[in-house]
Amino acid sequence: MTDLPRLVLAREHIQQGLTPKMLARCCNVGTLVRLRHGVYVDGAAWGALRPWEQYRLRVQAAAETFTAPTVFARHSAASVWGVPTIGHHHPVHALTFQNDGGRSRAGVRRHYADPAGVQAFRRDGLLVTGRVRTVLDLAAFTPFAEAVVPLDHVLRPDSAKGLPALSKEELLAGVQGNYTAAAARRIAAAIEFADPLSASAGESYGRALMFAAGFETPALQHEIRDDSLIGYSDYYWHSARVAGEFDGVDKYLKPEYLKGRTPSQAVVDEKYREDRIRATGCTVVRWVWADLMAPGRLERKLAAAGVPRRRARSAR
Repeated sequence: MTDLPRLVLAREHIQQGLTPKMLARCCNVGTLVRLRHGVYVDGAAWGALRPWEQYRLRVQAAAETFTAPTVFARHSAASVWGVPTIGHHHPVHALTFQNDGGRSRAGVRRHYADPAGVQAFRRDGLLVTGRVRTVLDLAAFTPFAEAVVPLDHVLRPDSAKGLPALSKEELLAGVQGNYTAAAARRIAAAIEFADPLSASAGESYGRALMFAAGFETPALQHEIRDDSLIGYSDYYWHSARVAGEFDGVDKYLKPEYLKGRTPSQAVVDEKYREDRIRATGCTVVRWVWADLMAPGRLERKLAAAGVPRRRARSAR
């Protein structure tokens, strides 16, 4: 489990030497942040968390307020498993086994599920849907481009979590009997499109947006050479000789990408690599997260670079 800040619980205020007035005063000055009724966290520690870590802590905070056993699902289960999703302002998702259509209260959205079709797993002290059920639920109930991100992820081994890759056959086997026919079609389409060669959430999301915008599906991790190996482009369109590169911040910050270099040296090396690719006669088009999140911006970049559109079925 990621080292998250310790939660401060109002019900333990006596043991922690705090009174309700002290808790309120700490929230007013920013020393504490109130996550939900009766649950707080250190303000500085909260501010240092990345958005997906803040969401994960909100799930933990919700778990501290429930008295009955609760199975977390969808984005909430994904956050516990370490499966990436798109967006950071989701409600906490949990299952209900009472067929009353589900209900939402205090930032928690509950979804009905037949208990016969649910296997709960204990992970980091919480009950969550399994990886298969979690990503299938996301594929069933989120837009196609968002659904591809967690599916791509689970098709690869997760070395950070020590989890093996899932197969498309395992995923499809989990559909039977758990979803409506319409949801099953949405899931099948997303699974068919999913690809373990997509190396990050940003690469997965960008690839799905390209498809939705009507562009040809690119080759992934394509080897590019001159007199020797230059590297592997995130995307490559053979017919147009266009290489696409998604610039996530990780390649300039994380030690496993820097490999002993400073961030500034990594930027210089990336520029030199791009110059070598262009020298082979390829066009290079780059984008960042902001381009993915602004409607139409990635589409305009790809069109300007000459990325080909898919032909109509009658023209193939």
